[in-house]
Amino acid sequence: MTSTYRYLPDTKQDQKEMLALLMISSVDELFEDVPKEIRLEGELNIPDALSEALLVKKMHQLSSQNKQANQYPIFLGAGTYDHYIPSVVNHVISRSEFYTAYTPYQPEISQGELQAIFEFQTMVCELTGMDVANSSMYDGPTSLAEAASLAVMSTRRSKVVVSRSVHPESRAILNTVSGGLDYTVEEAVLDGDITDLKKLQEQMDQDTAAVIVQYPNFFGSIEDLTKIKKISEEKGALFIVSANPLALALLEAPGKLGADIVTGDMQPLGIPMSFGGPHCGYFAVKKKMMRKVPGRIVGQTTDEQGKRGFVLTLQAREQHIRRDKASSNICSNQALNALASAVCMASLGKEGIRQMAQLNIEKADYMAKCLQKKGFNVKNKAPFFNEFIVELPLPIKKINAKLLERSMIGGFDLGNDYRLEKQMLIAVTEQRTKEEIDQFVTVLEAMING
Repeated sequence: MTSTYRYLPDTKQDQKEMLALLMISSVDELFEDVPKEIRLEGELNIPDALSEALLVKKMHQLSSQNKQANQYPIFLGAGTYDHYIPSVVNHVISRSEFYTAYTPYQPEISQGELQAIFEFQTMVCELTGMDVANSSMYDGPTSLAEAASLAVMSTRRSKVVVSRSVHPESRAILNTVSGGLDYTVEEAVLDGDITDLKKLQEQMDQDTAAVIVQYPNFFGSIEDLTKIKKISEEKGALFIVSANPLALALLEAPGKLGADIVTGDMQPLGIPMSFGGPHCGYFAVKKKMMRKVPGRIVGQTTDEQGKRGFVLTLQAREQHIRRDKASSNICSNQALNALASAVCMASLGKEGIRQMAQLNIEKADYMAKCLQKKGFNVKNKAPFFNEFIVELPLPIKKINAKLLERSMIGGFDLGNDYRLEKQMLIAVTEQRTKEEIDQFVTVLEAMING
């Protein structure tokens, strides 16, 4: 007989025997220590249980209502992007030795996992121009918050200045984390689509631990890291850059432009959008800050026979060193997603990643020029990577609803976080075809012209 379930549920006889062993008459007796006033009365308001076959069918019906990038061209970015992922990525990360692996506490039986992380760290260093990278963080925003915390503890100063062109969610997390370490977060105002450097300079003082910018920033524009480094250096503050790793295939590495800490999200390289997560953050520093890096670092060594091997070299967290010396309470890393990024980068190669980044620049530029020819106002004054702002005469929510009716997913409404009403942040990755871009512009023009 075919089982109804993928697992073996307890039978009524199983439950009866367990209750007898515990010398109780019902499951309710297990909860006697929970006060009655906080217990749920009655049954949960959920549907009756289904067999596996009916449940799978029901879930497929529900999931088919989603509108996603495999069906519709997507022009929404704002931190999560539709990029090409080589098929080999999923093949490798689905192998059981990686898929089920946890923390490699025993290096002698974890060489494959440790080597994969070591390769990830190495490639992150190459992209960012930094000396050392850790084995990954949860995501880009939390990685950025860890960088700010490290800066505060290293400089023993009480203020961090972050540009408003940094992702709104990153700034929100930064504000949350700052409460625990009792430092203040000030936002640097914008000059159009980039940081106002004159006002940033005026904002800096002897209490400033770090200056934080995004590269490219939330609007897709390229900040002048050299000038911002000079401003931070004048006040002895650290310079933290949150960078898109794909863009770094073509842009000058932040490490070569003076960054002290570089963080970011690896999602553009090998990690699917998955309706918003999980992601994988990276964290890279200069060698002098190596022992303060949160999380863990995998190092290369040799065994007794002189063979190449890998170990967890540095772990500056409270579980391994004195609590008051720990730079973070970060307790894990995104090993599987870090592996996905490493496999993606290795598969594409240096030239492949450059070509991919170049396509993002060219296609975004093509779409911006098409919109300008139709009379739309593109707001970016600085050069941009794969995102830009366009001003439209109708509310963005209304426009996106109409685009969805035409089987397209529109851009990000900047009225939500920046009060830039009727301004849309459009993302154009290498996945978008000329036909899709032209169709988007045509639909938008027809919608505006009635």
